[in-house]
Amino acid sequence: MSSLSLAVRDSSTMLRRNLLHARRYPSLTLNLLLSPIVLLLLFVYIFGDVMSAGIGNGGADRSAYLAYLVPGVLLMTIGSTTIGSAVSVATDMTEGIIARFRTMAIHRGSVLVGHVVGSVLQCVMSVVLVGAVAVAIGFRATDATALEWLLAVGLLTLVSVALTWIAVGMGLSSPNAEAASNNALPLMVLPLLSSAFVPVDAMPGWFQPIAEYQPFTPAIETLRGLLLGTEIGHNGWLAVAWCVGLAVLGYVWSTSLFAREPK
Repeated sequence: MSSLSLAVRDSSTMLRRNLLHARRYPSLTLNLLLSPIVLLLLFVYIFGDVMSAGIGNGGADRSAYLAYLVPGVLLMTIGSTTIGSAVSVATDMTEGIIARFRTMAIHRGSVLVGHVVGSVLQCVMSVVLVGAVAVAIGFRATDATALEWLLAVGLLTLVSVALTWIAVGMGLSSPNAEAASNNALPLMVLPLLSSAFVPVDAMPGWFQPIAEYQPFTPAIETLRGLLLGTEIGHNGWLAVAWCVGLAVLGYVWSTSLFAREPK
């Protein structure tokens, strides 16, 4: 077999291993998935009328705020799901299975590839579940064309890949699973500091640069434009640039940490 065939075979084996772990121990994924669903329901049914009146033209419209909120919650879902990848990688590193893999005749990169692909698949499934909840409570994107839906799916997948590689690096650099969970927490907190819940223009002046110059805001605005027809402007290119930059950074960081010989 060629080296490429071996890499694909070993990566597929590691992917199956990680998916089996996720299926046998679903509590972590469910706990991480619960946060965006709770926030979605909380902001729609408790704060929906007030928030829509505050960011609109003075009229309370819960359905309009639901439409505004959903793209941000979907991106938050990806961020929270990738925390599980950091925990999973840290667990493998501390429990000795990685040391055993190093002694076996397998492709070195297959371990990381299995984690990344498995996490991206979990992100996609999580987004589908949260999206189903959003649809159940009234979210509609009927004006989006087939091409816009395709681009939206591509954007969500690209964000998943970028954040997963960052999460893998966080897991590799953490001494244990608990530290990995804490280190990866910004992946779920940053959407709270973006335009997910209120427009950047409605924020205090001193806080606007924090919300604007970060990866989640352009991704949210791009997804909002694709699904709801709002103006995307330069956010599309910024979102792609952020994703590509984070993916490359996470890949280089993760592979360099993984290549180090254990002490």
